[in-house]
Amino acid sequence: MSVDVSSSEPDPRADGPILLRETSGPVCTLTLNRPEQFNALSEALLDELQTSLDAIAEDTSVRVVVLAARGRAFCAGHDLKEMRANPDQAYYEALFKKCSRMMLTMIRLPQPVIARVHGIATAAGCQLVATCDLAVASSAASLGTSGINVGLFCMTPGVALARKVQRKDAFELLFTGDIIPAERACELGLVNRVVPPEQLDGAVAALAQSIIGKSQAAVSAGKRVFYQQLELGLEAAYELASVEMARNMMFHDAGEGIDAFIGKRKPVWRHK
Repeated sequence: MSVDVSSSEPDPRADGPILLRETSGPVCTLTLNRPEQFNALSEALLDELQTSLDAIAEDTSVRVVVLAARGRAFCAGHDLKEMRANPDQAYYEALFKKCSRMMLTMIRLPQPVIARVHGIATAAGCQLVATCDLAVASSAASLGTSGINVGLFCMTPGVALARKVQRKDAFELLFTGDIIPAERACELGLVNRVVPPEQLDGAVAALAQSIIGKSQAAVSAGKRVFYQQLELGLEAAYELASVEMARNMMFHDAGEGIDAFIGKRKPVWRHK
């Protein structure tokens, strides 16, 4: 199904599937489509995201993934009504494992993922933004880990948050549940840039095109190694990076890129 999501203020109508997928050339946009529920991450929506991400991982024609949403909110976190309807610890453990698997799939995706944040992103919605490789936010957007306000510490969102912002900033968000404006989120490193609402689509497209213009093989390998080295000690990280960079030097695109630089011409990348 092809859906127009070009407007900076997405259509709030709750028609069609709960997750929309639109491909425009090398850019695939996944759009959360539960606007009346503020795009809360129900079990069904998590399943749809998992299925789509698994398919995208195998699709070499997709160079960049954009995660967007319809309605007033980007994502309000988990579906609390659904959770309260199933008051069972085993159910909750399965739910959070399902969500964590989806978040890890985004990180392990060979393609960069850009969050298009047009509205509020709270709790697991903030986790979504933090998990994406990049994020562009509207100046009308806001973010936070608000679980503490209902007696629920945002522990799983905290995993993503702690890997994107300084520890004291993470604790302030997690302990207070405060919702911060997009500009503050940018200062903390949760988003890359903030633009007026009418410029949001253009800014996302420009960032995507900048990535698409680079070697697909290098971008994919670089994303994988970046996340791997983050979990290692300094010496082990350098050891991994040295081996992987030497491997990268053997790529066709590395030789082509260096020759093009020396020859003062535009490189011709080999697409997978």
